[in-house]
Amino acid sequence: MSRSSYPSAPEEQDRWILARRGPRNLLDATRPYAQIHEEEPDDSRAPVPVSTIFLTDRECPWRCLMCDLWRNTLTEPVADGAIAGQIAYALSRLPPARWVKLYNAGSFFDRKAIPPGDHEPIAKLLLGFERVIVESHPALVGKPSLDFRDRLEASFEVALGLETVHPDVLPRLNKRMTLDDFRRAASFLRENGIAVRAFVLLGLPFIGEEESLDWACRSAEFAFDCGASVVSIIPTRTGNGALDVLEKRGEFVPPGLAALERALAFGLALGRGRVLADLWDLGRLLRCDVCFASREQRLWRMNLAQALLPRDSCSACGAA
Repeated sequence: MSRSSYPSAPEEQDRWILARRGPRNLLDATRPYAQIHEEEPDDSRAPVPVSTIFLTDRECPWRCLMCDLWRNTLTEPVADGAIAGQIAYALSRLPPARWVKLYNAGSFFDRKAIPPGDHEPIAKLLLGFERVIVESHPALVGKPSLDFRDRLEASFEVALGLETVHPDVLPRLNKRMTLDDFRRAASFLRENGIAVRAFVLLGLPFIGEEESLDWACRSAEFAFDCGASVVSIIPTRTGNGALDVLEKRGEFVPPGLAALERALAFGLALGRGRVLADLWDLGRLLRCDVCFASREQRLWRMNLAQALLPRDSCSACGAA
């Protein structure tokens, strides 16, 4: 595939990505932009109820090529106490759960996103949960991770965006991270009793769909090599401006549902940890109205059972 005008220098990548953005969503700094109740399997494959809260705060300082999360962020830091208030608001509206995820479209340990003074009230709000999961860029993993861990009575897990191990594509994602950076952050967390979850992209710019599937599988293996206990496979979405331009140029092919099914099947067959297909906004992968609903349900059941399940062929699209 052509690599045309997408720049190679990080500073130029920043400008290129920002220039192709659309508007942000209008948000209330005192409210999370979403909260959902979901289920995940635990280590024994038993389903666990999870409260997932999508916090409203300042945009991540890294401008990754594939990221669309900036649309639900603010341009300025929130006031002290705002994040704790958002969590209290969400928990009052969600059913009881055993685990809680605090996702903030960036890094929990970014001081300009989550004020450190909020860590203590946040920890108090999370009393009673068995596991707390946050996300972070590998560069911000360190002492703040341990300080927050020590405030919790629950077990602690940090989700790191690995994205891909493709040697040419990773630096072009503008994440400003190397595989050694990821390995070091994961090692630090594991050595300090903190579980690691890895986000892996299915669908990469600058390479084809079949090759992207292969690299998603390789990336899952690398994440487990680094000690991750969970790998979440995320289909790369258009809609952030930059990827839409690359798609029009033929430099990005959004993944299809079959690729996600194959990536999940590969990960489950490894038997090295839990592997989850990210089903958020799965309708973007819709290519057949006849079989989509049943295939979506099958992926959900495979996530929970952590097992490959049979699927009927589709008379309309021929998928099998």
